[in-house]
Amino acid sequence: MRGRANGSHVWFDPYGVHVEPGQTIRWTNRDPGNSHTVTAYHPKLFERPLRIPEAAEPWNSDYLLPGEMFSVTLTKVGVYDYYCVPHEHAGMVGRIVVGLPPATETVSGKTGPGLIPLPQVALDGFPPVEEIIAKGIVRRPPTGS
Repeated sequence: MRGRANGSHVWFDPYGVHVEPGQTIRWTNRDPGNSHTVTAYHPKLFERPLRIPEAAEPWNSDYLLPGEMFSVTLTKVGVYDYYCVPHEHAGMVGRIVVGLPPATETVSGKTGPGLIPLPQVALDGFPPVEEIIAKGIVRRPPTGS
C-alpha cells in the first residue's frame, strides 16, 4: 500500500499478482500518511458484489496503520478482486489470479438487491487477467497512470 505524502494519490503496488494455490500474500502499509484496508469484494463484506471465486472465503484486514501488515492464504483457483474501503473511490483496487483459471471464468461481479455497485474508477483500475498471468506481477506507476 502506497500513497503520496500529501495524500493526493493512493495505490496498491503491485496491483496485479499471479500466485499458485496455497500461497500466502502479504500487504504492508508503506503509506506514512494514511490508513488502508485490504478487503475482498464479497456480499458478506459491506454489501459489495462477489468478485472472488464463489467457494473462496472473503477477507477484510480492517484498518492498517502505517507499517502494519496483513496476510491471506488463497487456496481456490480463480480471480480475486480487492479494494481499500476508504479509498475505493480513488481507484485503490487490486487483483490476484490464483493458478490458471479456466478461460471461460470471468470475474462475476454478481450484483443483486442491496448490493452496492463498484464505482467506475474502481472497475477501470483492475489489470487484465491475461497480463497478470503473463507478467506474474503488474505494478502501477506511482502517478496512477
